[in-house]
Amino acid sequence: MKIKKFEKGMVSANCYVISNDNDAIVIDPGVNEQYILDYINEEQLMITFIVFTHGHIDHILHVEELKKATNAKVAVHFLDNELLTDSFKNGAYLFGLSNKFNEGDILLKNNDCISFGDKELLVIDTPGHTPGSICLKIDNHVFTGDTLFYLSIGRTDLGMGDQQALQKSITEKLLTLPDETIIYPGHGKQSTIGYEKKHNTFI
Repeated sequence: MKIKKFEKGMVSANCYVISNDNDAIVIDPGVNEQYILDYINEEQLMITFIVFTHGHIDHILHVEELKKATNAKVAVHFLDNELLTDSFKNGAYLFGLSNKFNEGDILLKNNDCISFGDKELLVIDTPGHTPGSICLKIDNHVFTGDTLFYLSIGRTDLGMGDQQALQKSITEKLLTLPDETIIYPGHGKQSTIGYEKKHNTFI
């Protein structure tokens, strides 16, 4: 398995491509789709799914172009599906934009699994940043979106956030993972669960 990170999206949002043999999944396509397409062509990959950790514009901005180019299925938590079609709820208005997106092809819920090759990506409900925020776990890697960052946590002041729910998600869903679990956040650099337990003053 290979993980490729792109961080040239709006407000430096991270996008990840996880590949297993020739199958690949894109998490949070906030970067220009050409970066992703160039990479998958070079690696001879086939994208089967595009998955959102949540429905904010900086994480989904280039989904339509990527879906058109790859014919991949778009997966989003059922509680964040409504954000995609609403430029206020998805945060586009904060940037002076009016972007609206198509609804997801697949509506996710807690403990769903997304299979590619012989690997599975486990969906973990982590509401707080948005009602349908999720983290995605595969082996000892977890993609935390805007729930947990290196030495920080997600914000909850964007209209649909819930600080109490966010703290509960982090405490009950993420900090219970093994300390060696590597976290790949929606912004910034990677960390581990053990490091955040010891040093993150927000949790």
